[in-house]
Amino acid sequence: MPSVCRDDPYLAMNFLVAISGVSDEPGTVRAGFAEVSGLGVEIEPVEYRNGNEELTVRKIPGLVKYTNITLKRGIIGGQALWEWIQSAIDGKVVRADVSITLLNEAREPVMRWRAKRAWPCKWEGPDLDASRNEVAIETLELCHEGIELDR
Repeated sequence: MPSVCRDDPYLAMNFLVAISGVSDEPGTVRAGFAEVSGLGVEIEPVEYRNGNEELTVRKIPGLVKYTNITLKRGIIGGQALWEWIQSAIDGKVVRADVSITLLNEAREPVMRWRAKRAWPCKWEGPDLDASRNEVAIETLELCHEGIELDR
């Protein structure tokens, strides 16, 4: 992906999600997710003070933690994601690489985040209410072991 600097920021509504190895056929699931959140990393500071320093506390980098990624989509009846979740429920966690690609106005890739060794750690079904006229949304939360950024 070419690195382009522009004045206008990219819109958050153009993106693709691809999950490697989770599919009804060999390959990658390209599910139509409506929302992605939780792309984040935190480096915990460790406070340290030498015995000969009276008031100075040093902060050094500690453990690195990656936040879980939350995906939301309208229920479409596909079984591949549910089978991935079911395997984790059964104690047979299948780890997969997940790519989240930001697209420009022409739907060309401009930036890609890759979550390494992700697996489903939480699923929530839709809120069903006969008095509302809304899409049935399911939520999938993924644990992972790191994010890489491609530009």
